Amino acid sequence: MADLALARGTLDRARLLRLLQEYGVYAGVAVLLLFNFAFTPYFLSTENFRTQAVQVAPVLVVALGMALAIGTEGVDLSVGSVMALSTSLLSLYLGYGPWIAALIAVLGGIVVGVANGALVAFVGVQPIVATLALMVAGRGLALVLLPQLKDVRDPGMAALGSGDVLGVPYLVLIAAALALLVAFVVRRTTFGRQVLAIGDSRPAARLAGLPVSRVLVVVYVCSGALAAVAGILATARLSASDPTSLGTLMELSAITAVVVGGTPLSGGRVRIGGTVAGAVLIQLLTTTLIKHDLPPSWTQIAQAVVIVLAVYAARERGRR
Repeated sequence: MADLALARGTLDRARLLRLLQEYGVYAGVAVLLLFNFAFTPYFLSTENFRTQAVQVAPVLVVALGMALAIGTEGVDLSVGSVMALSTSLLSLYLGYGPWIAALIAVLGGIVVGVANGALVAFVGVQPIVATLALMVAGRGLALVLLPQLKDVRDPGMAALGSGDVLGVPYLVLIAAALALLVAFVVRRTTFGRQVLAIGDSRPAARLAGLPVSRVLVVVYVCSGALAAVAGILATARLSASDPTSLGTLMELSAITAVVVGGTPLSGGRVRIGGTVAGAVLIQLLTTTLIKHDLPPSWTQIAQAVVIVLAVYAARERGRR
């Protein structure tokens, strides 16, 4: 009887951990929504929902690229610096028109992604080290190009930052479209299957004849390009280029969204739906703390606690 009770308790604990990993992020979003509905004044206003959606859009776009990197058992710490670099390039080339400036900004992110991917795939540098180096270099280059805050006064960027379609902001539509695109790539394409295979076991992927090095480079290029797009979106929303602060700690927010969303740090799996919910969870958590007059430092502490819980759940499940 004792053995049966022990086995049943172990089974229940395993089931609870599985449910936490699979659906915990959605439950967290629901709890925060219910709390704010009940205790946060003016939370149920259209303007508030619009503000929340616009603020979460850049985080989500960065998290999509981070999910791909983590899916290969890597990480990209340079995403915040890429955002800063993209806002600097955007501001410098805006005189040629918003489309040209945006293209150059994205190309800057792609160049950083190529450097990250080359260091990881061909030189054999650990992803955390390679992207850390580009994080420092990218922010430094951004500040060399644009040493201080600069207002962005361009009709095209203003329309991007404040325009909408049937009440849905352009920034939200772009983020949603990118999420659907990345989800399609991960689930329905050969490249997506290769990403998961590499994350599951890189040596086995090589033995199977997969182009491991090429896939890794493309993954970090995608991460860099998406971070650059996020920088453009954030610049349009703020109507200013500020490489000093734009993207600061964005890597923390992106990793939190991905891990809380159910993508394990050990790679081999990418959950885009969970990543979207994770980004929303972070935004709601930040909003809740601010609305109830808690200092910003509590947001970082809360994110750290959420990461620990998510990693613990994934680790315990991996043991089984």
